[in-house]
Amino acid sequence: MKKFSEIKLKIGELQNIDIETFYFAFKELSKNTPLDGAKIVIKKEEAIFKCRQCGKEWKLGLVKNRLSCSESEAIHFVPEIAHAFIRCPACNSPDFEVVRGRGIWIEQAKVSRQHT
Repeated sequence: MKKFSEIKLKIGELQNIDIETFYFAFKELSKNTPLDGAKIVIKKEEAIFKCRQCGKEWKLGLVKNRLSCSESEAIHFVPEIAHAFIRCPACNSPDFEVVRGRGIWIEQAKVSRQHT
């Protein structure tokens, strides 16, 4: 039976996931599966935006303190809604793209063969 020994994940900052809660949920959900006991390594990817009007690039951290808890939560569930709450810090345009920092990816999965 094959079993995973390590999973490396990349989690975008816009996902706004509590890492400790994620670890707990993963541990519980992976019981009695090939993922049971696998080491989880998480790398956070910083959110970067680029204004389509003036070309300015900025990080979420620059504007995050202006967001309310409910706005941050809305962006967590639907990252595309960021345009309703965030504006370019240079020209105030809501027309920007998310360059990085969205989604969850499996970067690497290590499998070990276990003999039964």
